[in-house]
Amino acid sequence: MNLSGRKTLLTGATGGLGRAIAKALAERGAQLTLSARKQEALEELAAELPGSGHSVLPADLAEPEAAERLAAEATGTEILIANAGLPAAGKLDDFTPDQVKRALRVNLEAPMLMARALYPQMLEAGSGHLVFVASLSGKAASPRSSIYNATKFGLRGFALGLSADLRPRGIGVSLLTPGFIREAGMFADAGAKPPPGMGTATPEQVGAGAVKAIERNKLEVTVAPMPQRVGAHLALVSPVLSVKVQSGSAGQKAAEAIAKGHPSDKR
Repeated sequence: MNLSGRKTLLTGATGGLGRAIAKALAERGAQLTLSARKQEALEELAAELPGSGHSVLPADLAEPEAAERLAAEATGTEILIANAGLPAAGKLDDFTPDQVKRALRVNLEAPMLMARALYPQMLEAGSGHLVFVASLSGKAASPRSSIYNATKFGLRGFALGLSADLRPRGIGVSLLTPGFIREAGMFADAGAKPPPGMGTATPEQVGAGAVKAIERNKLEVTVAPMPQRVGAHLALVSPVLSVKVQSGSAGQKAAEAIAKGHPSDKR
């Protein structure tokens, strides 16, 4: 799909990864509808982006029915990039039931409901693309991430299944799968360091990955150095071994740092 002039809805737009994705798409000529919780930050981002015609739609996807309202307001959307997410870092008993529901709603339910609302008009138009920003945490489980793992494993399964339904009908479906990202994302937001020897990628690489997913109609674009890719593949082949490795001292330290850097009021 040629991005030039395409009406594109991007959630989680004002986060570090969202900004990089927005910039990469705008540089390719996409007409962006930016969504996140704070209108002022959205308007500032829209003004900074290349091109013209960008708009903003504030929404808190943790609120019930917010995803459906956002999709209804974003009329004519040709591309959806479901990027909004909560870190959901910590042990299960650190979470209240409401916090569990918030993580599920933002990370999994909202992308599903927005896709459901938007793809019928894409079918009528004969083209469209749905991009779901997943994570290597959707392939490899790690300590203090059971809720986050659940949402990303679920999002991965949803996207793969939806692709089987929609690709034969001319609608692209992609998973954008970042690993450890420096300067943005969970580790950067928490002030934590990833486990040694695994490497990192940049927010700009994530933005380029989003462009690649859409323009080349790729089912999955992974943005991570080779050691992380190998580890994620191992986790799919041998989850028992992967959990043992992830639960070692380096993995435990990294997981604890992330959990401490994302206090309960951020979940």
